[in-house]
Amino acid sequence: QVQLVESGGGLVQAGGSLRLSCAASGSIFMVNTMGWYRQAPGKQRELVATITSGGNTNYADSVKGRFTISRDNAKNTVYLQMNSLKPEDTAVYYCNADLLKSLPYRYLEVWGQGTLVTVSS
Repeated sequence: QVQLVESGGGLVQAGGSLRLSCAASGSIFMVNTMGWYRQAPGKQRELVATITSGGNTNYADSVKGRFTISRDNAKNTVYLQMNSLKPEDTAVYYCNADLLKSLPYRYLEVWGQGTLVTVSS
């Protein structure tokens, strides 16, 4: 079994900061791209940021300059530092990983259960 476990969501005032974490665990041989997506009420899930195993990053225009994605390859963990939060950042944030599962070897795309971020005005 392979799973992603997220933590760090919560309630914060506009202008504040939060840090999300997501750890991959289980029979993992290698983790490739990891990322964060979010889904606001009544809206489709959207990309927030991704990071490759080599550290290349990609951000949605709406979060550039405010959010920073990083990862610890030794721990199979990805982080999302969110600064200058706005009410429109309110959403359930989902972790995502493309990985190679071991024994038997198989490529998988795995999602976390989601963590709620609420930004009050």
